Amino acid sequence: MTSHAAVRKVVSLVPSLTEAVAATAPELLAGVTDWCSHPAGLDVPRIGGTKNPDTARIAALAPDLVIANEEENRPADLAALRAAGLNVLVTEVRDLPQAFRELDRVLVRGCGLARPGWLDAAEAAWREVPAYAPDLAAVVPIWRRPWMVLGRATFAGDLLARLGVRNLYADHAERYPKIPLEQLNNRGADLVVLPDEPYRFAADDGPESFPGLPAALVSGRHLTWYGPSLAEAPAVLRAALEAAA
Repeated sequence: MTSHAAVRKVVSLVPSLTEAVAATAPELLAGVTDWCSHPAGLDVPRIGGTKNPDTARIAALAPDLVIANEEENRPADLAALRAAGLNVLVTEVRDLPQAFRELDRVLVRGCGLARPGWLDAAEAAWREVPAYAPDLAAVVPIWRRPWMVLGRATFAGDLLARLGVRNLYADHAERYPKIPLEQLNNRGADLVVLPDEPYRFAADDGPESFPGLPAALVSGRHLTWYGPSLAEAPAVLRAALEAAA
């Protein structure tokens, strides 16, 4: 691993990036959000949520780098951190190849680390993933009250597509459209995919809304996080999909 003398303290505003840094050089982490749950037992100062970080506390920590994401974090908060003189690296992740590029940018160029072995393992795990044949058409809710689903250009939708699951709202104008439940049930899906985040769908909370439709309960961390979990995500997600078939 290369020296990271220039970057000694990192604050992460994204749970998946927190895990990525923790799996590579945990000593760099000086602050993380309340939602940063991996690795378990992470003993690092908490600086609030992804949408409401305590920017004054982050500035007081004097990190060399703040890592963020254009979707998970608010522009006003990132602007406040920059105004405080902090170096803020903002990622954009809309598909798997972009996730791999951004992870390399954060860890190697941003933090000055050697490229970690887990990143190579993750790329290898996804390189030749066999898809279902024929593919399965799905609706993928991410929230209820109101119902929201994956729409266009989403990282999670790209992962599912690589596993042979075609998101029926992938051509929607919005990335996370609100769709009435009746429309979801009448869309002609082969199955409904229910992740446990951001809404915590479970066996007794979600499948009952889609009578007669197979429901795949999947790990949100493996479907929506870009980090070390990507190495095992193909096998974990495929097992959940097959269990619903």
